[in-house]
Amino acid sequence: MDVQSYMQGVGRQARAAARLIARADTATKNKALTVTAQAIERASQTVIAANARDVAEARHKKLDDAAIDRLILTPKTIAAMADGLVQIAKLADPVGEISGLKFLPSGIQVGQMRVPLGVVGIIYESRPNVTADAAALCLKSGNAAILRGGSEALHSNQAIAACVREGLTAAGLPETVIQVIETSDRAAVGELITMQDYVDVIIPRGGKGLIERLMRESRIPMIKHLHGVCHVYIDDKADFDKALRIADNAKTQRLGTCNTMETLLVARGIAQKILPPLCKIYLDKGIELRGDETARTIVPQMNLAREEDWYTEYLAAILSVRVVNDLDQAIDHITTYGSQHTDAIVTEDITRARRFITEVDSSSVMVNASTRFADGYEYGLGAEIGISTDKLHARGPVGLEGLTSLKYVVFGDGHVRK
Repeated sequence: MDVQSYMQGVGRQARAAARLIARADTATKNKALTVTAQAIERASQTVIAANARDVAEARHKKLDDAAIDRLILTPKTIAAMADGLVQIAKLADPVGEISGLKFLPSGIQVGQMRVPLGVVGIIYESRPNVTADAAALCLKSGNAAILRGGSEALHSNQAIAACVREGLTAAGLPETVIQVIETSDRAAVGELITMQDYVDVIIPRGGKGLIERLMRESRIPMIKHLHGVCHVYIDDKADFDKALRIADNAKTQRLGTCNTMETLLVARGIAQKILPPLCKIYLDKGIELRGDETARTIVPQMNLAREEDWYTEYLAAILSVRVVNDLDQAIDHITTYGSQHTDAIVTEDITRARRFITEVDSSSVMVNASTRFADGYEYGLGAEIGISTDKLHARGPVGLEGLTSLKYVVFGDGHVRK
């Protein structure tokens, strides 16, 4: 395959399809989603067979257990995938919504209309369910999409793509609205991230290595987060039981997610009281603790934290622990070492809570809640395409609204400028 020619063809088709899907009405988009969901349910055994090929090849290539776990599809996960499409069909359609409409002294009426981004390129690894999720979110938000999954999930992704095409056809939409790249050649990624004439935005979903490469090489704007070094700060005005529950959940509810706490900060005034029972919870659950000198005097089982630990997103059963003097030092630590993803404070002092949410510059800032809530579904978005730590356009979990932009609309009645 001539990858460059193939990708240019995909790009041209996506650009043409973007105009058609942008003007599709809500009922048409919802029909495509509903039929795709039905097709996935009917094709469950076909998808599982394709997935089994991918898993067998992954094991032959000696991929690690975590990668294989992310790759595996089961009847339960396929049913959840289909249900996800149905849920997205039920969400409000953001496209065409006009907000802020007001009359100005000249007599014209000015507002802003929500419109699709155009062509969205999504590059992701391992999880085949992303194919269905990304297709559904782009479709409902009126965007054409070029999806490039990982080579390890090629057969699974193509089986799901066939179901998406069935849904598009049933709704009278061109199959090229959602295109899933058919080659595992890595050169396809290089082409996709440089096709400015055809692609409006790139959304990477994968490990730090993938995203760093795209940041170096892409000529197209991206919606992304590089890593999630998330913090929980337990203030000396914290409720003891709340702090235990939140700090436990933020780390141990699930280890390998970007919104999992990686560093625990504890105010000196409460450290002696809360660290022993909290660290017992962690140690009983197999969490390795890496603390500063003060924390280690309170819980001697901790290993000594190194400077690089404060910067590290472990995605594993490891937690950094630091005792800080007060809120100011906690905020300084987060500012220095954080990744602007998700950070939380546990406190009963409303003034300190307000300072924290004002001064911590992250895409999600929480008061008395686990960082694990930083998720599109938990935020009421229905689903998400990813998390953004960027400052422009979309920040935090990116749902349907994050896949749209705004343009000004002006209504007049023969008005001319004087």
